[in-house]
Amino acid sequence: MRPEPMAVFGRIYRLARLVGDDQEKAYAGWGIGRGEFDVLAALRRSGSPYTLAPKALAASLMLTSGGMTGRLDRLERAGLVRRSPDPADRRALRVTLTDTGRRVVEESAEAGLAVQRRILDALPPADRDRLADLLRALLAAAEAGPADPAQ
Repeated sequence: MRPEPMAVFGRIYRLARLVGDDQEKAYAGWGIGRGEFDVLAALRRSGSPYTLAPKALAASLMLTSGGMTGRLDRLERAGLVRRSPDPADRRALRVTLTDTGRRVVEESAEAGLAVQRRILDALPPADRDRLADLLRALLAAAEAGPADPAQ
C-alpha cells in the first residue's frame, strides 16, 4: 500500500476545514453563516436584477428544496432577500437580493477573501500560481470519474 495520497488529501481536507471555519467566523460579523453566504453570493453572481428561482438556486448550490427553503426563510427574516411571485408563472417564486443583502454579501465576501489571502500569503506568488495549477489538474482528474481501483 502506498500512503502518499493520504498525506496529500489529508492536508487538503484539513486546510479546507480550517479556512472554512475562519470564513464562517468572518461571515458571523454580518449575521450569516457559510450556507447563507453561498445563497447571497449566487444571487449576486447572477447579475442585475439579482433574481433567481429557488429551484435554480438549489441546483447551483446542490441543495434539496427543503435545505434551500430553510436558508431562504432565514435570509428573508433578516431582510437580505425577498421572495415574490414569478410574473411569468403564478405557481412559481423568484428570490431577489435586497439592497441590504447586496451590501452584506459584498462586505462579507471581502472578509472571506481576506481570510484566504492571509493563508496564501505564506507562499511566494510563483508557488501560489503553481499550487493553483496543480489543484486544477487534480480537480480535473477527480471530475473525470473514478479511476480503476486495480491500478
